[in-house]
Amino acid sequence: MRARRVSARLVLDVRSTCDLSLLVAAARTPGWQVDDELVVHLDGSELPEGARPVEVPVGPAGRGERMHVLTGVPQGELVVEYSGTVAPGDGADPAPAADPEQAARDRFELNRPSRYCPSDELAAFAAAEFGSRRERSDADLAAAVERWVADRLVYTSGSSTSFDGAVQTMLRGQGVCRDYAHLVVALCRALELPARLTAVYAPGLSPMDFHAVAEVRVVRDDGAADWEVLDATRLAPRRALSRISTGRDAADTAFLTSLRGGLVLQQMTVTAVLDGDLPAEDGGRTVLA
Repeated sequence: MRARRVSARLVLDVRSTCDLSLLVAAARTPGWQVDDELVVHLDGSELPEGARPVEVPVGPAGRGERMHVLTGVPQGELVVEYSGTVAPGDGADPAPAADPEQAARDRFELNRPSRYCPSDELAAFAAAEFGSRRERSDADLAAAVERWVADRLVYTSGSSTSFDGAVQTMLRGQGVCRDYAHLVVALCRALELPARLTAVYAPGLSPMDFHAVAEVRVVRDDGAADWEVLDATRLAPRRALSRISTGRDAADTAFLTSLRGGLVLQQMTVTAVLDGDLPAEDGGRTVLA
């Protein structure tokens, strides 16, 4: 358990007054200490007071995920700079007790089809290709899905659009990290394994960017369950990842959302560095902090 140093810089051309949300802050995960800062300038100066970022918690409290909301951002060049260190520390909050109500919600909500993960359309294919939970363990099914997606897709920058979902990715046979994650999530849900998409900072990723992985709820033989990370791109060691945001699919985890008005993303730079050497990827179970 070593510190991660993460950052993101966005340059936006705000063409008319708009409201923004940012999902770029590392989650304040129990057991980890996050020391970070978000600085936003408009045309080189501070934003008007009413437009400055307001931190808003999102998702279950135990995940510590945070959104920053900016309301009434005027026209101009908006520069967003986020930097932080995520490290194990005594000052971090302890992990909360297991929440059976949240587990029950997850079991059903994260088995439903969603915009980019139409698992109902893939149910017959998934059953024929992988079998079912009556025949195979959750861990075996999840691993089989990850291997299948890794083998069938080719990572190709620029091969997909923001409108493409898991079915288009499967038919095309190529995509980027969010496409891989969507296909893993959709196939797992088709097999009645609750699954979600998680945006992360990923030390070791090349080219460096925000990264997307799948998390699948795996029930073990002793009845205990964990959200295990599956990354069919295999582009970064899973044990080095730092959570940013989590949702049904990419619609819930977008690093930038704008309402009313207009803007254009001009530049984006993301960094994620792990202190010391990167851990080896052993292909085993990984639970994201």
